[in-house]
Amino acid sequence: MPAMSSDVEPTVTARTSERGAATRSALLRAARDVFVSKGFAEAGVTDVVAAAEASVGSLYHHFAGKADLYLTLFEEFQSRQTQRTKQAARAAREAGETDPMRVFVSAARAYLDGCLAERELAALFLRGDGPPGFEVVMRDRLRTWARRNAALFDDENALVIVLTGALAGAVNEIVQSGDRNLAEEVLEIIGRLRPAGSATDAISG
Repeated sequence: MPAMSSDVEPTVTARTSERGAATRSALLRAARDVFVSKGFAEAGVTDVVAAAEASVGSLYHHFAGKADLYLTLFEEFQSRQTQRTKQAARAAREAGETDPMRVFVSAARAYLDGCLAERELAALFLRGDGPPGFEVVMRDRLRTWARRNAALFDDENALVIVLTGALAGAVNEIVQSGDRNLAEEVLEIIGRLRPAGSATDAISG
């Protein structure tokens, strides 16, 4: 009998864990839909739990509150975006690409594709209607992005500032419009940029 009990316990734990994960996912999906439709400020915890068909207690079991739901949605979106850009950059290098700008454009295209694929969510984060302090989170994310770009371009700081700022501005317009052609036009222009010292190379290229 003890052996049977020890066999059953892991199964019960696994089922409990699966239910918890399913509830967490349902709450995040509901939060996304509620935030997109009502905005963060107007959305309430009760709206989220009603949409998720969950309880207030289950929400506070998984999240600290409304702001935590929003920030978790943002972090998970950014994690997917990071994966997209890393895979695109890796694929470009594996295909034999050695020009850092072309690698950057491949990664930037993947980022913009991700924004368009999850356009409602991307627009939510650009809306300016987030929890207190979210603008600091966005600034920190932009600085992290700039540091990654600096590593790609051997710390060409002026170029990195221009590229990061240009792409950040483009993301906003492209997400608002949903215009895939505009994304390609932006990438084409960005792809022509080169450090100041290599103007001749850019013209000849």
